[in-house]
Amino acid sequence: MPLDGTPPAKAPIFNLPPMTKALLAVNCAVFLVEWLLPDRALDSLLDTFGFVPVRYLGWTESWWPALLAPISFQFLHEGASHLFANMLGLVAFGAGVEPRMGRWRFLVFYLLCGVAGAAAQFAATPHAIAALIGASAGVSGLFGAILRFGAFRRRFWLLVGLWLVMNLVTGTAGTLAVGPVAWIAHVGGFVCGLLLYPLFVHEDFAGK
Repeated sequence: MPLDGTPPAKAPIFNLPPMTKALLAVNCAVFLVEWLLPDRALDSLLDTFGFVPVRYLGWTESWWPALLAPISFQFLHEGASHLFANMLGLVAFGAGVEPRMGRWRFLVFYLLCGVAGAAAQFAATPHAIAALIGASAGVSGLFGAILRFGAFRRRFWLLVGLWLVMNLVTGTAGTLAVGPVAWIAHVGGFVCGLLLYPLFVHEDFAGK
């Protein structure tokens, strides 16, 4: 899509911007591999390539998972519903953000938001041994970028506040009911998206 105007609010999946479509395909392909693996191999995959905070305190069997995990954890998901929710967000927000950045700046932006989410989770729970997985932090960063668009400026702080409260509530409810939800990683990715968007947006869209 050319950088000559605001992208349409709705985009059919086959008309998605190229990097958004590529990220969608990679996430789905990785999930298919997960689905085909036996339980023991899947557990090993998630533990190796998921982001495990305690590794960064020095407890690690080898150094390479710690180097890869801040990126690789973003492509792993636990169950079809987890994948579906994140890919829905990727499609919804990526279709609006990528045309304003270009494909490669968009990719770097998305991954950096995911890394920021992992860093926030580490800062909050450095001794955690459970692997953090999922695209939620990167997708949260895309939503942060969406809120920097001109159409949202009048309601900016209201939407930021609502999003933070929603994550706090759902994170707490998830912890009590069905297991831990890494809402702190979501917040880290979201704040990163808010702050970094002006550095990545194409000049044609600056201030719009």
